[in-house]
Amino acid sequence: MNVTKDALRNEVRYLAEEAFHRKLISGFGDGPDVNEYQIVCQGKPRHLPLEEAHSFLVNLLFNNQEN
Repeated sequence: MNVTKDALRNEVRYLAEEAFHRKLISGFGDGPDVNEYQIVCQGKPRHLPLEEAHSFLVNLLFNNQEN
């Protein structure tokens, strides 16, 4: 895995922790494939490529901002 993928995985992990803390997701972790990340949302585990996981979490956090 290269530095870019490592940085993206770390960013996804940070976003997932924030979403979990805000109770927007119920779980997260590394996926079965090195290029995937697992996010549990509404009781359903989703295995997403890192880029899609990043977009999903950014949108989830943005749409649920506390004013």
